[in-house]
Amino acid sequence: MSSSSLSLAAVATTLALAFAALCGQSHGGGAPLEVGFYHGKCGAGADVEAIVSGVVRAWFARDQTIAAALLRMQFHDCFVNGCDASILLDGSSSEKTASPNLSVRGYDIIDAAKAAVEAVCREVVSCADIIVMATRDAVALSGGGRYIVQTGRRDGVVSLAKNVNLPSPTISVSDSIKTFAKKGLNATDMIYLLGGHTVGVTHCSFIQDRLYNFRGTGEADPSMDATLLRELRLRCPQNANLIVDSTVNLDQNSLSSKLVDNSYYRQISMHRGILQIDQDLALDSLSSSTVAAIARGFDFNERFGQAMIKLGTVQVLTATQGQIRRSCRAINKP
Repeated sequence: MSSSSLSLAAVATTLALAFAALCGQSHGGGAPLEVGFYHGKCGAGADVEAIVSGVVRAWFARDQTIAAALLRMQFHDCFVNGCDASILLDGSSSEKTASPNLSVRGYDIIDAAKAAVEAVCREVVSCADIIVMATRDAVALSGGGRYIVQTGRRDGVVSLAKNVNLPSPTISVSDSIKTFAKKGLNATDMIYLLGGHTVGVTHCSFIQDRLYNFRGTGEADPSMDATLLRELRLRCPQNANLIVDSTVNLDQNSLSSKLVDNSYYRQISMHRGILQIDQDLALDSLSSSTVAAIARGFDFNERFGQAMIKLGTVQVLTATQGQIRRSCRAINKP
């Protein structure tokens, strides 16, 4: 795991200052998000964030991969209509049915957390807030540091597969920066958010070109470490039946593939990136210096938390916008 030169108190102070800069801003046209939005809204003694944390902790004890699942869910939610839990809605043409979302998981964790808060506080806590809180808790349990989340989001009522237009794993660094900028996120935010690849997996089908036919050359990506290339070709044979699409850890350090730390940056600095965007991040002049600094241990936990806080403000609904869904899987019927 990455180390920080700051004491815990200094980290807390820095995060608080980062929050102060974000609080008071309305990112969705309504009221601003708040730290502790639910305090006092569910009766004496009902701590919404503690309830969600308890659910996540119980799931994590059985399955540590939920951190990767929830990080991906939050990113896929926020990058479409904003952080409005539209990814949770069921339907024949909902966001869930879009190709990039077919492998998204973690819906059952959100359902469990929603049921737990509804049991003590009906129709007050949004599914959008539960995603953000649950992701924060899973990151903390995976060693990534516990950042403070803002709450007060409301849930969207539109979820269409045709609206899902997420960055491709083969996107260039410059185009990725432009894509993130459209969401109010800068290049540094992008570099840290891609650090979410320190946990989780991809599938052989997404890296076949890098292994066998990079950019139509009929050869492997020359930037890939030779030892890694041999290992991946064994796991992902060229003529394999991709119906059985094997998985590959995005962080090739076997000791930290389930930890939220800076190992991903160390791996891509050694030409051991798995997705093309991962490897390009370490090579492109627009991002390489930042990657090198993080790989050396530059306050990853703190900065990753700040980037996640900022991601959680993208196009949010607040005040009277949207609704508080009774079920995260369906909009409320009149």
